[in-house]
Amino acid sequence: MRGIITGLIAITCLWPAASPAEIVRFDVLERVPAFAGRSFGSVGTYERITARATIALNASDERNAVITDLSLAPRNADGKVEATADVVILRPADPTHGNGTLLLEVPNRGRKLAPQLFDDSSQPGANNAQAAEDAGIGFLHRQGYTMVWVGWQGDIPSKPGQMALSAPVLKSITGPAREEVIFDNTTSPARTTLTWPAADPANLNVTVRAAWADARQTPAGLSAKLIDPSTVEITRPDDFDGGALYEITYTARDPVPLGMGFAAVRDVVSFLRHDETSANPLLNGLHPSVSRAIGFGVSQSGRFLRDFLYLGFNEDLAGRMVFDGLMPHVAGTRRMATNVRFGQPGRNPRHPQDSAWQADLFPFTYASLSDVYSGKTDGLLRRCSLSATCPKVMQTDSEHEWWASHASLLVTDLAGNHLDLPDNVRAYMIAGTPHFAAPTDVMRKTVPAMSLPQNPMHAGMPMRALLTDLNAWISDGTKPPASRVPMRAHGTLVPAQRAVPTDIPGLPYAGIHTLAVFSDQSVLPPKEIGRYPVFVPKADNDGMAIAGIRQLALAVPRATYTAWNPRAQGFGTTALYPLQGAVVPFAPTEAARKEVHDPRLSIAERYANDEAYVAAVRREAARQVAERLLLPEDAERAVEAAKQGKLAKLGQ
Repeated sequence: MRGIITGLIAITCLWPAASPAEIVRFDVLERVPAFAGRSFGSVGTYERITARATIALNASDERNAVITDLSLAPRNADGKVEATADVVILRPADPTHGNGTLLLEVPNRGRKLAPQLFDDSSQPGANNAQAAEDAGIGFLHRQGYTMVWVGWQGDIPSKPGQMALSAPVLKSITGPAREEVIFDNTTSPARTTLTWPAADPANLNVTVRAAWADARQTPAGLSAKLIDPSTVEITRPDDFDGGALYEITYTARDPVPLGMGFAAVRDVVSFLRHDETSANPLLNGLHPSVSRAIGFGVSQSGRFLRDFLYLGFNEDLAGRMVFDGLMPHVAGTRRMATNVRFGQPGRNPRHPQDSAWQADLFPFTYASLSDVYSGKTDGLLRRCSLSATCPKVMQTDSEHEWWASHASLLVTDLAGNHLDLPDNVRAYMIAGTPHFAAPTDVMRKTVPAMSLPQNPMHAGMPMRALLTDLNAWISDGTKPPASRVPMRAHGTLVPAQRAVPTDIPGLPYAGIHTLAVFSDQSVLPPKEIGRYPVFVPKADNDGMAIAGIRQLALAVPRATYTAWNPRAQGFGTTALYPLQGAVVPFAPTEAARKEVHDPRLSIAERYANDEAYVAAVRREAARQVAERLLLPEDAERAVEAAKQGKLAKLGQ
């Protein structure tokens, strides 16, 4: 019966005429109750809509012409280039109970991460909203958001748990491609998968080096061969450890115009916001049930949003603003290697990989600056400023991005001087946090390549408050809290050599961080041209960042939480372990800390007893609520967690 109903829904939601958003088909495949009928306060129940949207792009339209290789793609009968995107929508079953805001999360490698971040869902990223517990604490649903996900990545397949874009393949086109691999083991031979199929086995080459800044080497014992067009087997030399960097260059074939993914997000959001035909599943009476939109993305998809804005896609084909607000999360000052031939949207260069990859190119920040290396004057807001379609921007980063993704370039010019953000931009660093931690993460040391116990700090509480602030900003103009980031002008953004105390036992600090480099990417291997100054957050005497949003575990601490974690011996000790921070607990008593010469006050010296600790948490929580950096419901949860001794585990 479900299959019959699904088929009927799909048939009734097709229409032949192209809309202004260039959506030519919107096939609703399934429309069912979400979360097993769980109700969310005054909003009530939700429904889940699964669909596919077909876009048809006019390559000569200036808003589409920015897409690399679009003019080379096959055309339909109308002379347009088609692609089909997976779409999932969660909306209040009674749309009149919604808050009128469409919250689009750009999928991260096809996955949904917003449920883990905003709803503390313990489910993995591929949350299908079937079980009641899939909604976690139900924050987004109690607020009445209409949530949308659009598959945009054209180099991955569409499959259960992975949303994607089916875009045309450009047959018979070949060109140079490059990959970097760190195996974090000493297995030999070892295999890795290429992003694009290799066209010619004879053009496959591999080099190795201990660190990115070292010269590339081809020692005896190093070789590479193709197992199939997309799989390389590397025989590894004996004199390099598990953290060695292998660089593969080859001739690739059959690219896809990956930039169509930006157009897919633009056109689906515009369609859902403005289309007033029965094909729009958000239609409520004569008009759509949403009147504004926020674009949100984590890591890869946060970088997607920065490029989306930079490339001009926040203007739809009718000249309207697509997103009223953008919230790129843990993107640092990176963008993407997507809108290029043989792009690698799934790749995020990690220390010690190439710090001048296509994801790390100028411009870095929102205001326009002049770059001496490229000779360009540019900024992320330049195109939207010309079309009057600039959104409110709230960039949120973990502290890890300030060590690994040169986030300091958000608030410095290219010479390293203090730079103010534009009026429509806020930036927040959530201090002491790793790149991304699930709500169920705990402190552990299970990865051989990681030298210190893993930082489990979850960012859900401040992110819920900031999303609430952003929605108020675009809804009624209520300005959000001032930016909370390290700044040169405040003395909280400093050179890495003097950022963190070096006398804390168990916390080895060597100032390791990712550089910012300008290279000539038109040659293989790329040629370094110059470097930009990069700074990191200054720490207090406990080894934790002074600036930013200090969650309760930092503001009322019982341990040191860092956003960096060095690689272990045997795995490239001159680099950071990717994406992780570290935890070093305080000594329990004054005697215990003096025994190991720990300069940090012990827990007993900070808090007379458990009641004093809980009282300190309550005071700090009240202060953060007053500053709109913590929601009252989360303050209550945090105080209760402190009473139960679970505050650090919850990441407050």
